[in-house]
Amino acid sequence: MSSTTQKPYRRPASGPGVAATAPRRDRPRPGSQQWAAWAFLTPVTLYLVLFYAYPLYRNLDLSLRNYTVRSFVQGDAPFTGLDNYQKVFDDPTFGPALLHTVVFTAVCLVFQYALGLALAVFFNQHFRLSATLRALFLVPWLLPLIVSASTWSWLLNSESGLVNALLGAVGIDPVNWLTAPSWSLTSVIIANIWIGVPFNLVVLYSGLQSIPVSLYEAAALDGANAWQRFWRITFPLLRPVSAITLLLGLVYTLKVFDIIWIMTKGGPADSSTTFATWSYQLGFGNLVPAFGPGAAVGNLLVVAALVFGLVYVRVQRKQALS
Repeated sequence: MSSTTQKPYRRPASGPGVAATAPRRDRPRPGSQQWAAWAFLTPVTLYLVLFYAYPLYRNLDLSLRNYTVRSFVQGDAPFTGLDNYQKVFDDPTFGPALLHTVVFTAVCLVFQYALGLALAVFFNQHFRLSATLRALFLVPWLLPLIVSASTWSWLLNSESGLVNALLGAVGIDPVNWLTAPSWSLTSVIIANIWIGVPFNLVVLYSGLQSIPVSLYEAAALDGANAWQRFWRITFPLLRPVSAITLLLGLVYTLKVFDIIWIMTKGGPADSSTTFATWSYQLGFGNLVPAFGPGAAVGNLLVVAALVFGLVYVRVQRKQALS
């Protein structure tokens, strides 16, 4: 007769020093995660290469070669280095075009931002019909540029324009808005300001919505008037939004072509010519196109926009660190 020895049951040890045994789960391999990341990045990368990098490369290549209509098709243009840039700098149109570009950009930015900020503060009061009026102010921004420019060409027409009709009604002599060299640049500036104000209004109004109302209530209890509340609360807290608004407005204004070309074609006597219209005139506005100098002028605009973009990034980094 055999006896079976039974071992007493022992409970598995547990405690802080004993690692608990957990069921094993299959973890994704690092390689699969990398492939998934590249799969998501591929469409964006292709878009940037096809629509940004390649056009910039082609424009740079145009500015460094002596392209004619024949060589533009066949692709055998000789390399000339910086000769096209030298031709642009030596051209008598360069000085006036640079001055007009600076004046056009600076004046438009100042007035677009100031009017957009004033309207944003006004609509931030949330009065009756505020939403309706705000929507109506978006109309100039939503219209096609050719429609806006054509409308302003009719309004500022010397013979049958509405503006001169109103001036005549109050006893002021008519002004040759589009045909006088002293007024042509002012005319396109007015039209571009009218088109750009709604963009500033929308962006700055959205920035005002992020400012807590409690700050204004506390300032009012301390006896601050409307101007002090704007200068001490609204304006400082809108600086990040204002910076990106001015940067986007600068990039847009530097490349404005449609409005100027439709209204004045850069004239009369190049009195409203900017780098954008001059680049088009060199490349496509003559019987013998100068593709190289035209591309060089376009690259100057790209460099200017890039410089201001880098300045913006540097300022934002300093503000983030401080």
